Amino acid sequence: MSVRRVALLTAGGFAPCLSAAVGGLIERYTSLDPSIEIIGYQHGYHGLLTGNYVKFDEEARQRALTLLNYGGSPIGNSRVKLTNAKNLVERGLVEEGQNPLEVAAEQLRTDGVDVLHTIGGDDTNTTAADLAAYLADNDYPLTVVGLPKTIDNDIVPIRQSLGADTAAEQGSLFSQNIIGEHRSGPRMLIIHEIMGRHCGWLAAETTRKYVDWVGKQEWAPSLGLTAERWSPHALYLPEIAIDIDAEAERLRAIMDEQGNVNIFLSEGAGVPEILAQMEAAGVEIKRDPFGHVRLDEINPGRWFGEQFAEKLGAEKVMVQKSGYFARSAKANQYDLHLIQSMVDLAVDCALRGESGVIGADEEDGDRLRAIEFPRIAGGKAFDITLPWFSELMEQIGQPFSPAEPAGH
Repeated sequence: MSVRRVALLTAGGFAPCLSAAVGGLIERYTSLDPSIEIIGYQHGYHGLLTGNYVKFDEEARQRALTLLNYGGSPIGNSRVKLTNAKNLVERGLVEEGQNPLEVAAEQLRTDGVDVLHTIGGDDTNTTAADLAAYLADNDYPLTVVGLPKTIDNDIVPIRQSLGADTAAEQGSLFSQNIIGEHRSGPRMLIIHEIMGRHCGWLAAETTRKYVDWVGKQEWAPSLGLTAERWSPHALYLPEIAIDIDAEAERLRAIMDEQGNVNIFLSEGAGVPEILAQMEAAGVEIKRDPFGHVRLDEINPGRWFGEQFAEKLGAEKVMVQKSGYFARSAKANQYDLHLIQSMVDLAVDCALRGESGVIGADEEDGDRLRAIEFPRIAGGKAFDITLPWFSELMEQIGQPFSPAEPAGH
């Protein structure tokens, strides 16, 4: 396949892999064939709809790996759903009566793009596949090779998405600071709210990394330093049923004994109960362009704080969210290695005209390959039957039965 122009696009929320992936793709193409032009659409599908892109010049190509030292995205993200025409008309991105998919596809044709690399979650990548299908039906070949980006690590059937491990590591670092607040007052309840709308993987892995940190520290009970006060006492995930009253009784005993309780919470935990309360009260539930409930507005951490504050006799409740701190970090060494392996294969696939999303295919022996777009989906649940998770729950002293997961 002859490739003359490659376009890069990052979309959805941030993850600690976007800058490194963009830099890696630029560097890889430059090393293999510097004659191939590389452009980056600004702010994802927003830039594609408006034809707003930057061309990476010679200086950018030579300094591409500088991006490995930064988080965020050098070409910007946005939340744009090409099938939500009403929202796009309201935002002035398309005109009334236009098909956004057609507008985007025709922009790719106008810009002479042969290969589109999308770095995003399931919506980002499957939308790109729809663009390729439209162009193929209109006699314009486009190869689309996606890279899986989500700190939730919930893309089917990909074992590990880019940036997720770094986000968990940063969540642990965040924990190390906010849990230090446990002596800022008597009977302190601290809730660490962690991103994870449908999947509890990030909250579980963040907790695991933090518990590992606690286990490596030197404690001095005679100085008031105890592992018990610094440890998590509860972990709530969307996949686990929560008995509020039973948990309150267990946590009240901890509060009475040591004067503080630390809860780690996936933002998707308890959401059905929260929404039911809001609907019963006639409160409007706001959603984003993808139809997702705006969790930052319903505030799960605050809800759990209200549920437990009186039951635990807490004098002070602190809710802290690590999401933006974690997702905008630069990639750690684990993710840099993963990014490099995926980038190399993504470019190889692009040059031979093979479309798909790069990832370790859980349904094919974890083989790293270009996974067919129709098999890509979001909302993969965290596997709470994993042995390490049962061990983690035992370490934090929370009763847990993997045979009785919460419903979805």
